[in-house]
Amino acid sequence: MDSLITKLFQTSKTVFTCKDLALVWDDANSNNLNSKIAYYVKQKKIIRLTRGVYVKYAKYDPKELATSIYIPSYISFETVLREAGVIFQHYDTIFVASKWPKTMVVGETNITFRKLKNIVLYNSTGIVNKDNFSIATVERAFLDMIYLFSNQYFDNLDKIDWEKCREIVKIYNNKQLVLRLNEYQKKYAK
Repeated sequence: MDSLITKLFQTSKTVFTCKDLALVWDDANSNNLNSKIAYYVKQKKIIRLTRGVYVKYAKYDPKELATSIYIPSYISFETVLREAGVIFQHYDTIFVASKWPKTMVVGETNITFRKLKNIVLYNSTGIVNKDNFSIATVERAFLDMIYLFSNQYFDNLDKIDWEKCREIVKIYNNKQLVLRLNEYQKKYAK
């Protein structure tokens, strides 16, 4: 394997955009970069999943893939709430907060992007970076959910830290969301 592929395999990332490859390979020339990418795809050294998104193995982290398609983005909504036990419904889809709303299938991964306004999306409060992707805390995912869906049902609100919600809700700059949060907390207290 040549040095460019070696550099790629030395990173912990499993999913790469063209920008990622430019950084890893230290190549700012887009024509040169596109030629290298096309060559390595043809040689089966990297795999093209969708336009501008590549992986180094057939097995890759679907969450890393989901947050690589649009930047900025982070895992949120049902994906986080289900993993935390706040909702029990199983989804084969990864739900992502992004600048654009879109549903797509990439490889074997179903991804739904939900649009959040920029002041929320670009604020890192309640977002954790782990394993080469960003993911919302339970409280941030809960607030994202009730921000977009005013009458959402949740199976188990025991996992919600209401004080953390009170801090995070400020980033949305939305009085209706504060009222919704109060209603959910009152229902939970009963």
